[in-house]
Amino acid sequence: MKRREFILSLGGAAAALPFAARAQQAAMPVIGYLGSASPEAWAGRLKAFREGLGDADFVEGRNVSIEYRWADNQYGRLPALVAELVSRNVNVIVTPGSAPAALAAQAATKTIPVVFETGADPVTIGLVASLNRPGGNITGITAWSFALGPKRLEALHEAIPSAKLIAGLINPAAGELAERQKQELQAAASKMGLELLLLHAGSDAELEPVFLSLVQHRAGGLVVMPEVFSNSRREQIAALAVRHAVPAIFQSREFAAAGGLMSYGGDIAETHRLAGQYAGRILKGEKPAELAVIQGTKAELIVNLKTAKALGIEMPTSLLARANEVIE
Repeated sequence: MKRREFILSLGGAAAALPFAARAQQAAMPVIGYLGSASPEAWAGRLKAFREGLGDADFVEGRNVSIEYRWADNQYGRLPALVAELVSRNVNVIVTPGSAPAALAAQAATKTIPVVFETGADPVTIGLVASLNRPGGNITGITAWSFALGPKRLEALHEAIPSAKLIAGLINPAAGELAERQKQELQAAASKMGLELLLLHAGSDAELEPVFLSLVQHRAGGLVVMPEVFSNSRREQIAALAVRHAVPAIFQSREFAAAGGLMSYGGDIAETHRLAGQYAGRILKGEKPAELAVIQGTKAELIVNLKTAKALGIEMPTSLLARANEVIE
């Protein structure tokens, strides 16, 4: 090869490199991440999700791209946000920690694979036909957080047996899920011979009045029902419970760590990591219809003994013995 031709061939190869790199980048699979809260509120969940992707050999920015859409606790925004992801023709949509987000994705597409992570029963709310054979384009992880509502009431009653009136905090914007939570809590309270005071909050402005109402009604304790708003305000709710001296129980450890009396719920990090693994497996070619819905295996009872002492509550030995962690 002549010298001039050799130099021209080198130049052509060098010029082709950026195009090759762009082609490789364009071929990178894209995950659409539909979050009902905010990235700040779900930092721990995001970390666990990315770890799950890593288990499946996917690293964000290296061999997979993630497009995030955040509803900031406004359920009404979910259909438009998921429509954006569908229009982008992402490879898989992930709806972590929110049944409304999963239902919005289900309504938006019958072809793009969807991986949900939810505390609701996915069969009852119509996401899948069955746990073992989900069918269609949807599968995911369930933490059974909603089903533990009666268990939270039971634990709170065990801690304060003298209390006859217990309050339940529900976000009415959760619609059918809120109604189901209310019915289950009412049934459990009736069996225990307790009176249930139902209070509603779906915004920051409504939280302080809720606790003022608790004090006015002299409720002996509070069960916080899990959903997107309360999940993203767990520290704020815990602080209000401490300020108003209200024994309260919620689903996440962060609530007890922030000063709430107790928490009982599934391991959120575990279920989000599993969601990341499922997203990775689908990117590798597996079909959602053939991936059975995974049930989270861990449920943890956390007791804040320091808060109990401040409230003058003598925690039963039986309850402390069952606790996975006691904060002192």
